[in-house]
Amino acid sequence: MTSLRFVFWFLIISFSASAQKDYKLWLQYNKIQNAVVASEYKTNLGGIVALGSSETSKISLAELETGILDMLGSKPETRSAIKGDNNVIVGSQPALNSDLQKVLASDFDKINNEGFIIKSISSKNKKQIVITGKNDVGVLYGVYRFLRLIQTHKSISNLNIVDAPKINLRVLNHWDNLDRTVERGYAGFSLWNWQKLPDFIDQRYIDYARANASIGINGTVLTNVNANALILTPQYLEKVKALANVFRPYGIKVYLTARFSAPIEIGGLKTADPKDTAVANWWKEKAKEIYNRIPDFGGFLVKANSEGQPGPQNYGRDHIDGANMLADAVAPFGGIIMWRAFVYSEHDANDRAKQAYAEFQPYDGKFKDNVIVQVKNGAIDFQPREPFHPLFGAMPKTPLMMEFQITQEYLGFSTHLVYLPKLFQEVLEADTYQKGKGSTVAKVIDGSLSPQKLTGIAGVSNIGNDLNWTGHPFAQANWYGFGRLAWDPYLDSETIADEWLRSTFSNDEDFIKPIKTMMITSREAVVNYMTPLGLHHIMDTGHHYGPGPWVSDLSRPEWNPTYYHKADKNGIGFDRSKTGTNATAQYAQELEKLFDNAQTCPEIDLLWFHHLSWDYKLKNGQTLWNGLALKYQEGVNQVLEMQNTWNNSEKYVDKERFKEVQMLLEIQYKEAKWWRDACLLYFQQYSGKELPAGVEPPIQTLEYFKSLKFPFAPGN
Repeated sequence: MTSLRFVFWFLIISFSASAQKDYKLWLQYNKIQNAVVASEYKTNLGGIVALGSSETSKISLAELETGILDMLGSKPETRSAIKGDNNVIVGSQPALNSDLQKVLASDFDKINNEGFIIKSISSKNKKQIVITGKNDVGVLYGVYRFLRLIQTHKSISNLNIVDAPKINLRVLNHWDNLDRTVERGYAGFSLWNWQKLPDFIDQRYIDYARANASIGINGTVLTNVNANALILTPQYLEKVKALANVFRPYGIKVYLTARFSAPIEIGGLKTADPKDTAVANWWKEKAKEIYNRIPDFGGFLVKANSEGQPGPQNYGRDHIDGANMLADAVAPFGGIIMWRAFVYSEHDANDRAKQAYAEFQPYDGKFKDNVIVQVKNGAIDFQPREPFHPLFGAMPKTPLMMEFQITQEYLGFSTHLVYLPKLFQEVLEADTYQKGKGSTVAKVIDGSLSPQKLTGIAGVSNIGNDLNWTGHPFAQANWYGFGRLAWDPYLDSETIADEWLRSTFSNDEDFIKPIKTMMITSREAVVNYMTPLGLHHIMDTGHHYGPGPWVSDLSRPEWNPTYYHKADKNGIGFDRSKTGTNATAQYAQELEKLFDNAQTCPEIDLLWFHHLSWDYKLKNGQTLWNGLALKYQEGVNQVLEMQNTWNNSEKYVDKERFKEVQMLLEIQYKEAKWWRDACLLYFQQYSGKELPAGVEPPIQTLEYFKSLKFPFAPGN
């Protein structure tokens, strides 16, 4: 019995250790084992001078003390005044003495209200490090950056960092329902325990705020875009207020989704017509009620007249009528409206990819100043690869907010290792040509291409109540990477991967180099084994788990994968050139010309824009059929290589996370082969051609793959 009890407690202790590693995300603050590196830090950290008494200031100090103690094994003395040298002076601009303000005056001119300065200075012949900003939240961001320097073993001897976010609104969109299920959520249930709120504040809420503040995220939309009006009732607003109180010291504003029909569902009105005075007044009173509870409430995110959601078009009105009516309601309080441009109609079967542009571009310049239009990165729906959305650059008089999806709805859920900052970077670097060469998507959303009062970027959250927050240890990098790119959309995804690996796992170069390569190539691998050469939306319908290129019997044409690939005996692909739907005309002339010709169209987008013969010759000399098959095989081979790379990293990683990733990569390898075999068997019916040399033959039949059912698929 004694031995059994020992085994039980050993398992509990082991589980707790792994829980701690998984749970801490990139804020591990692992003890620095390299004595030389640790010694340099200790030399430069003689004391902490904490200026300021706000809740945010207290958080900055606590984070600094905890991080240094954990990483160096000892904590510098904390002081209220400068004493001696090698202090870290932490405080906002108003809290600094006049000498320091004078020394840093030119640096303060370079930052906005959320920016920070980390600078080595000499004051009265004493060497000091100053972490400051125009307000306490900027200081907090600076503290997290300073700790990251230590986490990643960077020198802190001669610091001169002046940094500020390039985008105003850096927001997570939670698709969380009030029953705690999460639409397209693959990491457990919702963080928000509505039943226990407002009186029970879970430590997870605080740790969520810490993680977001550490990467500069300053807003969170708590509820699903497929909105439930109950969130706007007093019973729930009391709970929302409790969360807002937790997040406020971390610089995070709370937003809610507004169901357009709320005046009917919870307000007792007979209509939600935005032109109806009673409806407009109802929203004004609702906004006043919310702001009385939460003075810094951010505003509303709205999905209207999309996928069955109610909206102004139900009443013969348009997006301008709906968005501007809500904008008037929140304007007196400084609130904003994020109006989603994700719309498509079953009544227009021409080309779903064209519909958002056709519906929104004519409204350029007609939205109120506090409305920002939220546009998905591509024109279909968060595919493994899409050309950038043609609306970017095409509405210069309207603020456009980028919407990325961090949760991997179409990229293997949380069982596949896919490093999404590589995808995000590809979109942000895409050139719209709307004001000539160099008119990148990043310049559209940060307001540098056409000056905007509002700028924003949103990420559909991949966070749930799983122990490791995101379902897959490497999916944490997608949350982290989104935050870093939201702060600075010009960062390189490889730099972000390096930061994340060092903060989350190890600084050992023998670990960093191969694992970073694995991360950077992982996105291309998933494109290859799912949707190569511009294929898209061929996932099984509804749950989107696994391949379903054969699905053709759903009531709306654009819900069927066959709508997107159009495979027949003559070839494969969606003709969006001028001989087809002419979607290419929605882009600037330079891109229209490029995309319109199959010979000049980038091959990564080839079947997005063209329906081509199975014998069409690719640039490498292969036929389209052979090239497609070889891409599927390449994706499988890449996952096998990822497995080998990870297996060689065992000595650098704690055993719990090593085994977890190892098992998940085995699932990914199995499912990559499933994708390859199911898609090639299906398309082979039309091509009538043998698989080329180098492609492994399937061991199951097409009918077997068609028969698979997935009642356990999460996220619906």
